[in-house]
Formats: sequence, C-alpha cells, structure tokens
Amino acid sequence: MNTGSKGKILSGDGPRLATAEQRLRQLGIKLPAPPEPFGIYAEAVQTGNLLFLTGMLPTVGREAKFIGRIGAELDLQTGRKAAYLAALNALAVVRQHLGSLDEVTRIVRLGVLVATSGDVREQPKIADGASELLQDVSRREKQILK
Repeated sequence: MNTGSKGKILSGDGPRLATAEQRLRQLGIKLPAPPEPFGIYAEAVQTGNLLFLTGMLPTVGREAKFIGRIGAELDLQTGRKAAYLAALNALAVVRQHLGSLDEVTRIVRLGVLVATSGDVREQPKIADGASELLQDVSRREKQILK
C-alpha cells in the first residue's frame, strides 16, 4: 500500500470528499481487532512511503473462521466471505500500523490465494470478495444522486 498524502474519496451524498474512514462508516463496516500473528513474523513493515503486509487469513483473533477447500468442504459464496474477512483483517492491520486508513493513497498489489478441489475454475470470483471491499472503501469516482 502506498501511504503519504491523504487519499480522499468522493462521498455518495454529493461532491464533498470523503475519507476512507468516513467511507467505512457510510458502508456500516466495523473493522475487527487486528489478527494475532501465528508466528514471530511482522504483519506490516513500512519502508519509505510503502507499507507491505504479510498474508492475511480469514480469522478472528487466532481462530480460523473458514476451513476447507472450495469445491469440497466450501462453496463459492463461502470462499467470497473468507476473502472478505481476510481483507477486513488487512485493513485492521493497516489502521493499527498507520493510525488511520486515510493515510493510504493507493493499494499497489492484492494477492489472494484460494485452496480448491477438483475442477474449480472460479478463483477470480472468490478473490473478488476482497477486491470489492477494497474498492468500496477507496471508491474515488463521483457518485451521481437522482
């Protein structure tokens, strides 16, 4: 994630700029407590104006919320929920490290790993569970009110 100048986004209630933190509130999203590491690794490391995160799991604290493979124990919708939770955890770590999501100006890379079984080919749809959350929080285009 690229940090530096305050990244602003347009709100749905007019031309006024909204921050990422305001967007979370507008969407009714409450970030969980940052996940607890499962080892001695650092969850976030900043170098210059770049923040790198370790891989995030769909956990609450140290408890796995989704266990299994898409196409065997889990279905596509459950996989999307798991990706969404992992993205929430990533945002919680960013907020903990930077103090506010408003410090983020750009997400440079998002990697989503999906465990599948058999002939599953819908990994992009599962990853969209994370991508859509990040887009919703960082939406920059003007929304037209009718």
